[in-house]
Amino acid sequence: MASDFDKLFGDDWRPRENGDEDSSSSPSHDASKNEPSTPHPPSPVDYTSETENRTRRALNEREVKVIGVYMQQEEGATAQHFVLLRDNKTRRVPIWVGQFEAYAISIALEGDDPPRPLTHDLAKIFLEKLGASVERVVIDDLWNETFYARIVLQRTDGGTMEVDCRPSDAIALAVRAHAPIYMAESVLEQTVADK
Repeated sequence: MASDFDKLFGDDWRPRENGDEDSSSSPSHDASKNEPSTPHPPSPVDYTSETENRTRRALNEREVKVIGVYMQQEEGATAQHFVLLRDNKTRRVPIWVGQFEAYAISIALEGDDPPRPLTHDLAKIFLEKLGASVERVVIDDLWNETFYARIVLQRTDGGTMEVDCRPSDAIALAVRAHAPIYMAESVLEQTVADK
């Protein structure tokens, strides 16, 4: 592929880094000599997600319980599903989830075992086979009406690791692993259903 760009755009086809001089005005590059220029190495790409770059802060976590999974349908609209969470002060928080996630959480709450593992069952099996377990789940942020969560995993060496995920996936996994679910107090305060 690089050779195709070479044919179309000449030797200096690679993008320049910020701060690089324009090759036409650079004294080291003389187009009349037709010498190949030294390509710049590509900039390192940051593959971390937006959630991994969020600032860590004290969360003042409160344990919440899953009360149930519900469906709301207004006339002429598509059915919407939500998980209802409640803390020990009876504050209730609805989290809207997709249909498949609602089903995954529902069957785990009811104790049903599907004939073949669903995605969240498979994730739990992978963790167990790798010697890790779900220690807890934290719904730690709400931004632009989107909830963010982390799954805290316990490793066999005693260490822990955190994985960013959607709250629906975190809840589905926590229910299967019988792991506690926590929510940041700031998120609770923004979203309680009965203010």
